[in-house]
Amino acid sequence: MNQSSLSKWLKWILVVIGLCGLIVYAWVIPSLGKMLLSEYPEFSYCYVPWMILIGITVVPCYVVLVFGWKIAGNIGMDRSFSLENAKLLKQIAVFAAADAGFFFVMNVVYWFLNMNHPGIVLASITILLVGTAISAASAILSHLVGKAAELQKQSDLTI
Repeated sequence: MNQSSLSKWLKWILVVIGLCGLIVYAWVIPSLGKMLLSEYPEFSYCYVPWMILIGITVVPCYVVLVFGWKIAGNIGMDRSFSLENAKLLKQIAVFAAADAGFFFVMNVVYWFLNMNHPGIVLASITILLVGTAISAASAILSHLVGKAAELQKQSDLTI
């Protein structure tokens, strides 16, 4: 597979992920919230704060998709190992860690405000672990891509 076709595949994957996220965040989660409201109307005061929290946590996810799009574009232009990609991967690591941490902290805050169930707080640990894993993988890739870019730069100067 050459650089151009790899770039196209990555961009298609990012588009599919973005569309799936849009469906989940714009339709599935609000529908589930409204369904829970119809069954448990005493928790109606929780719906809007939870939708705001979900809305805040979706922003970093789509920012990361934009960074992924830029990385895919660089791969298509045969700049896979560039300092720009290393910086973008580092930013992805920061966004993933911050988003996962924010979501977990807000789950705990909502629990103390009696707007959350302890089981949901425990389940949010899974999201925290996934976000941490994505952050760690992105940080490692950032380091490796940066090192490869330096080696490639040195190699270009010696030839």
